[in-house]
Amino acid sequence: MAATMRTVLIVDDQPQVRELLQVTLEASSNPLRILTAANGDQALALAQAELPELMILDIQMPKGQLDGLDVCRLLKADKATRPIFIILLTVKGQRWDRQVGQAAGADDYMVKPFSPLELLNKVEAALGEGTVA
Repeated sequence: MAATMRTVLIVDDQPQVRELLQVTLEASSNPLRILTAANGDQALALAQAELPELMILDIQMPKGQLDGLDVCRLLKADKATRPIFIILLTVKGQRWDRQVGQAAGADDYMVKPFSPLELLNKVEAALGEGTVA
């Protein structure tokens, strides 16, 4: 029986980071439906409309818009979107930054630059797909 295609939403304001994340996820052993958003406002609307199983969310977004922490808090406060597994992916790597991410409701936290293999393993584990060697 074929596995159900899972949906992952990638959110980063830098196009080259979104592309790197997409290429990384396309290496998954299981096919993924990949959506992308360039800012927090788009991310929130897309997450509410599509209800992805997992979101890779950058914290820092363009000024004047929702940042990743705002999006995370809003999604985790809403019963419909609370189940989305959120991995914060950011350049902010201090313990305090991790604590702030956890307080916002993030399920996991990774620091840029990131290991594509580690990210893929985290995504597959979160989706219950096993890990890549």
